Amino acid sequence: MTSVSSTSSSTSSGVTVTTSGTTNSSSIDWSALIQSAVDAKTAQADTISTTITSNEAKISAYQTLQTDLQTLYSGLSSLSTAVINSLSTSAFATRAASISSTGDVSASSALSMTIKNGAAIGDHTLTISQLATAHKVSGSAQSSQTDELGYSGTFSIGLSGGAASDITVTSTMSLQDVVDAINAQTSTTNVQASIVQVSSTSYQMVLTGTEDAADITYSSTSGDDIMSELGVTDSSGTFANVIQEAQSAEFTLDGISMTRDTNDISDVLSGVTFSLLQATPEGTSLNISIETDTSQIESALQTFVTNYNAFRDEVIAQQATATDGTADSSAVLFGDGTMRNIMDALQNALNSTVGDMTMADLGLSFNENNELELDTSTLSEILSTNLSGVTKLLSAQTTTSSSQLSVVNTGTSPQSFTLDLTVDSDGNLTSASVGGDSSLFTVSGTTIIGASGSIYAGMAFTYGGSTSQSIAVTSTTGIASQIYQIAKNYSSSSGALQTQITSLTNRDDELQQKVDDINSAASTLQSQLQTQYAKYQAAIESANSTLDYLKALLNSSSSD
Repeated sequence: MTSVSSTSSSTSSGVTVTTSGTTNSSSIDWSALIQSAVDAKTAQADTISTTITSNEAKISAYQTLQTDLQTLYSGLSSLSTAVINSLSTSAFATRAASISSTGDVSASSALSMTIKNGAAIGDHTLTISQLATAHKVSGSAQSSQTDELGYSGTFSIGLSGGAASDITVTSTMSLQDVVDAINAQTSTTNVQASIVQVSSTSYQMVLTGTEDAADITYSSTSGDDIMSELGVTDSSGTFANVIQEAQSAEFTLDGISMTRDTNDISDVLSGVTFSLLQATPEGTSLNISIETDTSQIESALQTFVTNYNAFRDEVIAQQATATDGTADSSAVLFGDGTMRNIMDALQNALNSTVGDMTMADLGLSFNENNELELDTSTLSEILSTNLSGVTKLLSAQTTTSSSQLSVVNTGTSPQSFTLDLTVDSDGNLTSASVGGDSSLFTVSGTTIIGASGSIYAGMAFTYGGSTSQSIAVTSTTGIASQIYQIAKNYSSSSGALQTQITSLTNRDDELQQKVDDINSAASTLQSQLQTQYAKYQAAIESANSTLDYLKALLNSSSSD
C-alpha cells in the first residue's frame, strides 16, 4: 500500500489556511487576497480625496485673500468719501483747532475747545470779560456736625427760574442730616449742600448752585426758620454771607459781544464748543484757528499702504516657483485668473490720474521689491498746499447744479445723473426720480435717500426748494474710493472670491459623497469576500479531514 502523510493548520478566523502532504501542498494568504481586492476598489477614492485636499487648500487661500481685501477696504472707508458734516466719518471732515494768544495771557489756561467733524474751517478772535459763576452762600459756625440741632421746621429751596423742593427738618436732626436732606433733592433743586470744617469745634454749611448764573432761592414755610437758625440768612431772609455771586459769562467773538449762562458754549459756532477757563486781561485776546485734521488723512494712508502690501504679499506667495521653474507646492493659486484680475484692477486704480494728480503727488511709490511706500514729507507738503486736490484725488465727491440741492452723503460708488424732483401745490417734496423711475430714491420730508440695493445706495441729499425741477448731479471717484469699491466687491458675499469658494466647497461635497459611496462599497465587498473565503477554508478543512481519514484507512490496510 502507498503511505500518505499529511499535516494541516488553520486559524479560527478563516483568514489563513495551509495544507500539505507527501504528494501535494497548498498555501493561501486569504487576508492579502481580500486586502488586494479592497485596495483596488478604494484606489479611486484615494485619488478623489487628494483632489478634495487640493481644493481645501485653494479655499483656504481664497479666504485669506478675501480677509485681506476686507481689511483693505475697511481701512479705506475714511478716505473713500469727502462728505463734510457732523455725522461724517470721513478723514476729510475731521477738525483740529489751535489756540494762540495776543498779549500777556496763556491761551491754554484761558480756553479749551472740542470740535465735531464737519465744523466750519476758519480763524476767530475771542476775548473773555467774565466767567459764568454759580451762587454760593454759607452759614454761621456750628460747634458740631453730628449733634442734634433741636430745630423743627420746613423750608423751600431751589434756583431762580427752576424747580424748588420742600425740606423738612426735625429736632433730632444734626447739621449733617440737614445737608443730607438738601442733597437728596439736588436733582430737582440744583442746590447742593456741604460742610466746611473751620476748626475742630467750628463747622459751616455751604450751599452752592449746580448751575451757573442762577440765584439760590429760599423761603421758610413752617416751624423754625432753619436757614436763619443756621446763620445762612439774616432776619430779613437775605443771605447773610455770599461767598460767590451768580453771574453770566461775557465774551466777544470776532467783535460781537455775547452773554451765556454757562462757560461751556456750544451755540456760537456750529460743531464747536468753547470752554471758558478764565477772563482775558484788557488788551489781550485769544486767536483760534479751525482746520482739517490732516493727521487723520496721513494715518489713513499709512494704514492703506500696510494693508495693500499685506494683500500683495499674499498674491506674491501664490505666484512662487520652485527651483525647476514650476509652481511651488504652496502656491495653490498659481496662475489663478480671479487673483490676477483683482491685482490688475487695484494697480489700474493706483495708476489713475484725477484732476491732473497721481499717487506720486501724495508720496506714494513702488520700491525695488514692488512694495507700496509712502513718503510722509511729500504727503505733509501736499496736504498743506493743496488739500482740495488731495481730497479729489482720493475720495468720491458729488456736486449738484443747484444750491437748493445739498449733498449729505456721496456713498462709496457715486453716480452722475439728472434728479427729477416733484413738489406739490403746497410746496412739499413728493418724489425724486431718475429717468422716470421714482423707486430709485426714497423721500422723507426734504431728505432724499438712494434706495438700498440700487446703484444710488448710500447717496443722500436735502432739498430746500419749493418748486419742481430737474437738477444735474455730478460725481467723481478718486483712487481711494476706486480701491475701496474694488476690494469690497471682490470680497463680498456675492463677489468673485466667494463664488470660487462656494464652487469649490460644493464640488468637495460632491466628491466626498463619491468617496463615501466608494468606501461603503469597498466595505461591503470586504464583508462579502470574508464570507466567501471562509467557505473556501471550510471546504479545505473538510478535505483535510477526509485526507486524514483516508490515511488512516490506508495505514490500516497496510498493517493487515
